[in-house]
Amino acid sequence: MCFEVLFYRTESGREPVREWMKGLSRQEKRVIGGDIKTVQYGWPLGMPVVRKLEPGLWEIRSRLDRRIARILFTVVGKRIILLHGFIKKAQRTPQVDLRVARERQARVES
Repeated sequence: MCFEVLFYRTESGREPVREWMKGLSRQEKRVIGGDIKTVQYGWPLGMPVVRKLEPGLWEIRSRLDRRIARILFTVVGKRIILLHGFIKKAQRTPQVDLRVARERQARVES
């Protein structure tokens, strides 16, 4: 079953995850894009590609060459909405990144 993947869009029309991905190398974009496609065509998935963070909020876990990327997302109906992306620098997901994703998730669900 295939889900539609959408980038979260702000009221001003910005797509923060797409903008973040533009700053990555071609190889990193390829890896992350492949992981997004795996989730799109295989949802629901679990570890090691996807981990549930809290009710309604998951992360796509991408292992890059020398670093680790995360894209936080929510699912609304048949849509996967990419809320926030970042390069992971600590063992735990930083609270600031979770807060950004939660705020965007609340806007999507309202």
